[in-house]
Amino acid sequence: MGSIVTENRKNLMLFSGRAYPELAREIGEVLGVGVTPTTAYDFASGETFVRYKESVRGSDAFIVQSMTQPVNNWIMETLLMIDAAKRGSAKRITVVLPFYPYARQDKKHRGREPISARLVADLLKTAGANRILTVDLHTAQIQGFFDGPVDHLFAMDILADYVQANYGHRELTVVSPDSGRVRVGERWTDRLGGCPLAFIHKTRDPLKPNQVVANRVIGEVAGRTCILVDDMIDTAGTICKAADILFDNGAADVIVTTTHAVHSDPATERLKNSRISEVIVTNTLPLGTEKTFDKLTVLSIAPLLARAIREVFDDGSVTTLFGGLS
Repeated sequence: MGSIVTENRKNLMLFSGRAYPELAREIGEVLGVGVTPTTAYDFASGETFVRYKESVRGSDAFIVQSMTQPVNNWIMETLLMIDAAKRGSAKRITVVLPFYPYARQDKKHRGREPISARLVADLLKTAGANRILTVDLHTAQIQGFFDGPVDHLFAMDILADYVQANYGHRELTVVSPDSGRVRVGERWTDRLGGCPLAFIHKTRDPLKPNQVVANRVIGEVAGRTCILVDDMIDTAGTICKAADILFDNGAADVIVTTTHAVHSDPATERLKNSRISEVIVTNTLPLGTEKTFDKLTVLSIAPLLARAIREVFDDGSVTTLFGGLS
C-alpha cells in the first residue's frame, strides 16, 4: 500500500531555460529542489533544440525563464520547453516569467498595430502552458490575456522593506514618474506609513520610442527624500529626467526603486552619472558586470517566487503573498 501512495504522490519538477539559470538555481535552493538537467542548444541555422534528461511524466512542472536580451530567442526556447513537457506527459505546466515579455505592447495606440502582449499569452497557451506565474506586470490587465490562472506577484514588499530600513528615518515623498503609475505610488505611500505622493506630468511621442519629455512635478517634494517608483528601467531616460525635475523643484535626495532592471544601453551610464543616490532593483533579470555600478543595489526575488511555486504545488493560496492586492 505504501508503494502505491509513493507512486501517486505529486512530483514538483523545476526547469530552467538558458536565459538566466542562476535565478532558477536560487529558487531551487529555497525550495530544496534541484533544477532538472536539460539539453539545450542552437543549430547552425539558428533553430533551438531542447530535451529533458529525466522523465517528466505526471509531474507538476515549473519552467523558469527570465526574458532578457535577446528576448525573441528566449521566447522560442520557452515555447519548446513547454511543448517538450507536454509531450513528455507532465501533469501540469506552470511557466514562471519573472519578467513578462512585450508587456509594454498591451494595446493598440493606432491602427494596424499588434497587441503583442496578448500574442505572447496565446503562444504560451497554444504550446501547452496551464498557468503563468509572473512579477509586476506593466499593466495588470495583461492577466486577462491568458486563458488560465495567472499568479501576479508584487515585489513592493521586498523593495519597501529595504527603503524603510535605510531611509525610514527621513521625510519621504513617493514619486510616480508618470500619471499612469499613480495607483502603484498610492500603494507605496500606504506601505511606507502614509507619506506624501507626487507625480511627474510628462508627454511621450508615440513615434519615438524611449524618448520622454518631462514637464513638471505635482506634489510635495521640496526638502524631502523622493522615492521614485516604477516597474522597470529600460534606457533610464524617464527616470533620470524625472530625477532632474525633482532636484529642480527642491528635492533633497532621490532614490529609485524598480522591479525589472532591463538596463538597455545607455541606461548604466545614465544612472551612474545621474544625481540619483541609489538605484534599488530586484534580480528578475540578469545583471552582468557591464550593467552594475556603485549606486546599484540588487535584492533577490527568488524567495518570493519559491514561496509562490510552493503554494501552487500544494494547492495553497498565492494571494497571501501579495497582501490581497490584485
